[in-house]
Amino acid sequence: MTLRIGVDIGGSFADFAVLDSQTRSVRTLKVFSRPDSPGTEVLDGMRMLEDRYSIRPEDVDYFTHGTTVGVNAVVQRKGLRLGLITTENFEDVLDLARLKSPDMYHLLSTRPQPLVPRDRVFGVVERLNFDGTIEIAVDEASVLKALKSIEAAQCEGVVVSLLHAYRNPVHEQAVKAILLHARPDLFVTCSHEVWPIIREYERTLTSVIGGYVQPRVSHYLTCLQDALTKTGVSAELKVTKSNGGIMSAEHGKSNCVQMILSGTASGVIGAAYVAQQCGIENCMSLDIGGTTADVALIVDGQPQFAAGEYIGDFQIHIPSVSVTSIGDGGGSVAWVDEFGVLKVGPDSAGSNPGPVCYGRGGTRATITDAFAALGILGQSELAYNTVTLDREAATRAIEKLGASIGQDGYQTAEAIIKVAVSGMYAGVSRLVSRFGIDPQVFSLLPFGGAGPMLACYLARTLNMKEIVVPIIPGVLSALGGLIADTKNDFIKTTYCTLDTEALSRLDKDRLALERQAREWLCEEIGTDESARISLSADMRYRGQSFEIDTPLSGLSFVEQGAESVRNAFHEAYHKLYGHRDDKGVVQVIALRLVISAPTPKPDMPKIVEDTSQPRPAQTMCCYMDGEIRTVPVFERTSLRGKQCFNGPAIVVQDDTTTCVLPDFMVAVDMFGNLIIKAGALK
Repeated sequence: MTLRIGVDIGGSFADFAVLDSQTRSVRTLKVFSRPDSPGTEVLDGMRMLEDRYSIRPEDVDYFTHGTTVGVNAVVQRKGLRLGLITTENFEDVLDLARLKSPDMYHLLSTRPQPLVPRDRVFGVVERLNFDGTIEIAVDEASVLKALKSIEAAQCEGVVVSLLHAYRNPVHEQAVKAILLHARPDLFVTCSHEVWPIIREYERTLTSVIGGYVQPRVSHYLTCLQDALTKTGVSAELKVTKSNGGIMSAEHGKSNCVQMILSGTASGVIGAAYVAQQCGIENCMSLDIGGTTADVALIVDGQPQFAAGEYIGDFQIHIPSVSVTSIGDGGGSVAWVDEFGVLKVGPDSAGSNPGPVCYGRGGTRATITDAFAALGILGQSELAYNTVTLDREAATRAIEKLGASIGQDGYQTAEAIIKVAVSGMYAGVSRLVSRFGIDPQVFSLLPFGGAGPMLACYLARTLNMKEIVVPIIPGVLSALGGLIADTKNDFIKTTYCTLDTEALSRLDKDRLALERQAREWLCEEIGTDESARISLSADMRYRGQSFEIDTPLSGLSFVEQGAESVRNAFHEAYHKLYGHRDDKGVVQVIALRLVISAPTPKPDMPKIVEDTSQPRPAQTMCCYMDGEIRTVPVFERTSLRGKQCFNGPAIVVQDDTTTCVLPDFMVAVDMFGNLIIKAGALK
């Protein structure tokens, strides 16, 4: 037996998905996460997997992991105390940023304080021209002077980001060599090593974020590797990346910025896989865990990618799955402000103490407590029987909160859900406006521990017609990390006008990227035979300030010809903006190359079909839509293909609970997915 394990560690639970390489079957598990003791949840999970499924550590030959530890370090500002070295007279790069107001509707809004304050930024004497040629060589004395200031400021590490290093890294390499010769123990990272993009602020900020989280992520991964060794798992630890791929933990330790969004990206990969298997072209994934609600768009069965996703207050300019945080998670705390207005979040109860109903010492009411008080949650074992739900404690906490706003327990609990959903509605509205889509033609694919609980509430608010609840929604992020391909992105700034003379130069840069990519893949998996390579170019019309990523159908520029490449840009531009300039001069700013190698995917077996009316395991009294109702409770494992039933209803399973509101109907498809639609069965 050979087993592959994917783990996603969130704020409340660590989720496990186990794929049997021979049968292609998947088994799942949840345990409480342990942010206070990284790696402990893996030890707990492996012990429970052995007890529950007789899974032995020596049978595991693949282990991948997604985490939010990097994001948390930035959001909580608990990273490394960094110094920044820039070209002399460019020390204000982080403070100036893009000179944009954080909130265009708030005249007194201020930009967030940089992760490296101005008094820890030091300029050195050197200068490259825009084409990478040397104008002023690196002055060693100025570097050593900056080092003294860095030591005086008690910096724990240094980021080097010099002007035009994206065209020629020689000066950054020289500065790093001087620093390490004088202080071999000093942590030093350079912007060209992290992500060599053209714009000064974006490149510097991305490098600073990478350096800021490096020690915390590196320590976390080391603890996780030690925990795996203790369990007897000999497989090399892999980590999921922001771009939806995977890489080795050793690469993750030195290139932390590439995995900073690993946890959120894994869920979207899992959702896209489900959408492809079910033949759903366009859907909106809704990942609601213990802390946040995140949404992503899946178009033509593929997740959407972007650069510039927000990490707390800052944008990080690396390729990543496009995920937008739109609201609160199941553990988000409800509270009343000084004006007597009910609010939800952003504080979360996390896994310790967790929601009040978990009985782990929590005292503040959460969204999860609201569902428990309504009678919707807790009709079966929760989280693989790791949680014994205390509905009475949740009700007391909700009633105490309701007393301050003049409502009873039921009204307060439903109000908490409405407040949370209204925040999600606002977040989705911004997203659909940004991408110009109509949510009514998209299916909603909820997952995470709280996704299926809130899906009907949000779909009704957005007037979405269809919800698809996958077989294992509570651990879909773990499955996404498990099936993610080995993948990496490479970029090379070219900055040239697209004409016949430039084609051979572009091919030279492309071949250099391909060699670099194949070397990386060989280091990761030992071969490049299964490599899949795609090429795109950042292009724009001459005179424009920003470019768009244009996919190219072939690899060789000479074979494609200038006209074919130019037309690809015209079409991409027209699709985005609705017009094109066929006579405009086109510039190629950078080449992007993505290399990937596939990993085994599980089969989604068809389930037994039965057209008879499904029988509920029990009925319960629940408060839904303003009144107490007698609601059937169905066990997910007992449902068969083609079975249908009307809401209100509750569907329970080990990893989550699905709430079906009145005026919704449910049909079970051939794979066991719940297809929930507005309206009732005739």
